[in-house]
Amino acid sequence: MITVNDIYNARETITDTINNTPILESTQLSSICKNQMFFKAEHLQQTGSFKIRGATNKVKRAAQEGSSFVTAASSGNHGQAVAYIANQLGIPATIVVPEDANESKVNAIRSYKGKIEKCGMTSSERLPRAVEVAKENNGMIIPPYDDPLIIAGQGTVGLEILEQIDHVDVVVVPIGGGGLISGILTAIKETKPSIKVIGVEPETAKDTFISLQEGKITSIPPTITIADGLRTTHPGTLTFPIVKRFIDDIVLVSEVQIKQAMTFVLQRMKQLIEPSSAVTVAAAMFDKLGVYDKNVVCVLSGGNVDIQQLNAFIVQ
Repeated sequence: MITVNDIYNARETITDTINNTPILESTQLSSICKNQMFFKAEHLQQTGSFKIRGATNKVKRAAQEGSSFVTAASSGNHGQAVAYIANQLGIPATIVVPEDANESKVNAIRSYKGKIEKCGMTSSERLPRAVEVAKENNGMIIPPYDDPLIIAGQGTVGLEILEQIDHVDVVVVPIGGGGLISGILTAIKETKPSIKVIGVEPETAKDTFISLQEGKITSIPPTITIADGLRTTHPGTLTFPIVKRFIDDIVLVSEVQIKQAMTFVLQRMKQLIEPSSAVTVAAAMFDKLGVYDKNVVCVLSGGNVDIQQLNAFIVQ
């Protein structure tokens, strides 16, 4: 397992690339949720999501070790991040994306000079192909979540939350493969263990929820959810033990609740977040957290929305 020292080291590595993203507030959401609500705005991060943190930490290490090519398997945000930092370092990158990948994310990868290859619909299909591409090009695979350097990079979100808000009671984090939440858990629980960390998954993509119930990594069939960044079939072998050790709770939200939360944030806060971000807001709005009169931080993990699909994501 990584330690909080690994996260501090990651911050030193990535500080010249990432943004220290702001904390937003909403009086209306605080009233609705019966808590003082704060929002860690990773949708305003470089490349539009938290993924640039871990990607920068890992790709810089690849460059130090002499890699002249990198590849990644990604539904979009991780691929954008890898393509961006690889381009900054002058390293060619190929990103293996699902057949139904968000076009705005694919176009963004191309804008960072990343080559696109489409493969399957799930991470379990994309990852083996990404490994093959790396071998074919004598390069390095940049995993989306199951890697110590990736986890440590994502954990810098937790460090910033602790520094930006004087008193935090609860941090709410989306769960896909588990890189973000395992990094944040490490940063927070090794610094101030009294803070609760609650993970959120879509009801249709609850692989980590089920794995915790079973006490071991458990796969689920491929699923469909508008929160495409959370559409994994099982948690990571490195991330799951961290989640199992530190997590206080995991809650589930429906597709309708995700849409309603995303709509509220757009209409009332004037912030465009993607569905994967909206799960944390949904958990707070629809009383899933079970806490009241607390300082609650929802991590808004990304804001890369295909405008062509926006009508399908919001409540009219």
